[in-house]
Amino acid sequence: MIKRVLKMKPILIKDNKSYDKSKLDAIPSLTNQVLDKTLNQLEQEGLFIFPNIKDNSDDLCGEQMILQSFNNNYYSSNVMGFLGFGEEQLFIQSRFSVVDEETNRDYFFQYLLEKVLELPNITNFDTFSSQSEQIFNLYMFLFPLYLKKAMRKGFFKTYVWRKYNKSNVQGIVDVKAHIQVNTPFVGNVAFKQREFSFDNDMNQLIRHTIEYVKNQSFGSVIVAKIKNESNKIIEATPTYEYFDRNKVISNNKQNTIRHAYYYEYRVLQRLCLMILQHQKHNIGFGSNHINGILFDGAWLWEEYINKLIGAGFYHPKNKSRVGAQQLFSKESGYQVGLIYPDFISKNNDNRIIADTKYKPIKNIDSKDYLQVLAYMFRFNAKKGFYIYPESDSAVNPSLQMYLNEGTTFEQNVNHQEDIVITKLGLIIPQRTDLTYSEFYRAMQSNENRLIKSILNE
Repeated sequence: MIKRVLKMKPILIKDNKSYDKSKLDAIPSLTNQVLDKTLNQLEQEGLFIFPNIKDNSDDLCGEQMILQSFNNNYYSSNVMGFLGFGEEQLFIQSRFSVVDEETNRDYFFQYLLEKVLELPNITNFDTFSSQSEQIFNLYMFLFPLYLKKAMRKGFFKTYVWRKYNKSNVQGIVDVKAHIQVNTPFVGNVAFKQREFSFDNDMNQLIRHTIEYVKNQSFGSVIVAKIKNESNKIIEATPTYEYFDRNKVISNNKQNTIRHAYYYEYRVLQRLCLMILQHQKHNIGFGSNHINGILFDGAWLWEEYINKLIGAGFYHPKNKSRVGAQQLFSKESGYQVGLIYPDFISKNNDNRIIADTKYKPIKNIDSKDYLQVLAYMFRFNAKKGFYIYPESDSAVNPSLQMYLNEGTTFEQNVNHQEDIVITKLGLIIPQRTDLTYSEFYRAMQSNENRLIKSILNE
């Protein structure tokens, strides 16, 4: 008798929310795999985290947790994505998603991916049935980004064994092969030699991934982004054979890249293996280990805002140590107080400091205020902004806060008219009747209003 396995419906939660523990009762094994574990731990266990904790994300701390328990509740963080363990699935959506029994419209998450990563509008997450396929597509859409990043380090080069059969012996005699091919003896000797080569398992893995992606319905869109890199890989792998794919996959699984210098290739290696092993089937079903893909919502939000206002602002980056500013002078002989404001306006006469916050407005608190005020004081800025995503049900998405002067001890506290910090929310449409095209147009209109508010136009 053949048993039919019924697919379990995914459990959906949203970022920056609290849930009663009973919400996840249907996925106990998966919950146990991620609960109270840091992103560093989960990345080591096989989860694919974008951007990588090590080198890209200013806001995504390796000690952050996807799901944290406290009393009888679970708390989600800024992380969004898709997780699977066995037959259990968990989708962490943006808090602006609209979900009902039939559909799953996370237009905001889709919009961020499209704008920041320049993904074509193929990755929609409208229905539960299409989720697994679309998640797998995300791996392929990310492939060009990681390939370019790895190849900026140069070609991956390592030692490989090459087999020869000729009279001029230059390596170790392969006795077994020699007997097989050189009987009767005619002057050649079979031997193998260890050589430094570009045509190695890693580059072969990349080549097989390129060839696989080419054959997908949208492969031309992806390959067009890596035309130069693709040509170089093809040139470097003259021994490529389609039927060697399983062997190449096996060799790469057994010999993961460990050298710190080639960290980017290590991440690319994992991504290629995910693509070639069709892990779309493993995000939820049939897998005996935690897997999936997670996105840092705070990083996506900051890079999205940079797309909107970047032309008029400097954009320092903490993790990559780009655009560091000094809080104090160098006269002491030390670099004291390196700071990285999110955005510093290029207008020196009317300087503006802007800080992006993906978290809800109620979570922007005292330490956030102190940080932006310090930046404003350092750059002689009179205006500061917290730019955050806000629900379309918000009564007032813009809140101005004027800096006080004086003390309560002297009963002379007054606000200063010329120093103001504004909590400026970008309205995210959440109407249930919107199509994605309508959502897209509404976002563009809201973006224009936000830019005008910042530049006081």
